[in-house]
Amino acid sequence: MKLAVIGAGSIGSYVAAGLRDQGLAAVILRRLPADPPSAGIVRVTRVADLPEGITHVIDCAGHGGLKAHGAAALEAGIDVVTLSLGALADADLHADLLRAAEIGHARLHLASGAIGALDALRAAAVGGLDHVVYVGRKPPAGWVGSPAEALVDLPGLTEPATFFEGTARDAARDYPKNANVAAAVALAGAGFDATRVHLIADPAATGNSHRIEAEGAFGRFGFEITGNALPDNPRSSALAAMSAVAEIRRIAARVTT
Repeated sequence: MKLAVIGAGSIGSYVAAGLRDQGLAAVILRRLPADPPSAGIVRVTRVADLPEGITHVIDCAGHGGLKAHGAAALEAGIDVVTLSLGALADADLHADLLRAAEIGHARLHLASGAIGALDALRAAAVGGLDHVVYVGRKPPAGWVGSPAEALVDLPGLTEPATFFEGTARDAARDYPKNANVAAAVALAGAGFDATRVHLIADPAATGNSHRIEAEGAFGRFGFEITGNALPDNPRSSALAAMSAVAEIRRIAARVTT
């Protein structure tokens, strides 16, 4: 494998460090910095300028990174691993990426991000799902900068406030920086329009928690996880960064789970 990472923020830096011994060759950035690059790592601003032989691009730069570089990489025959699952709620972007993948005979891999149990949900979808709900709960500070600020008094909350109830598609559209988990659940299970989402600001929450409830022909299950942030950025999920590294290792493995 010969790898390139999109982005050099908290998640991109974590992923790059985790893949340095697995073929990391380049980083795609919005603009080139003045400081010298790490030995052996090429820095570029376009897929077209990547070194020869790149096999996989790992998108760690949010929805903008996938929109800017995903189709170009796929059309060039480079597989893409993305954490920006919420971007796929945009039907036009989804179609563009599929078209590019077909042209380049490449694949778009969806990393699991900050949630688990997607394997069970994916299997359950085969038999049919009657009910899928995703509940995202964060401390009020975790929703600063989102439309939640206009819906509830985040600094003054004394009890949990549910400020959004709707479809995963609407959640991904209205809360693009917070809804990648909802999108992961939707893509693994019942789809963007049949997956219900509840977003909650909870002053008693000590971390970001994610819960899936599903029911169908398989039976029913509930799964919940409370994740830690990366040490250098309280807004970035440690598990999301880990899942990107894990996805590359899974792709490279001779035996996969």
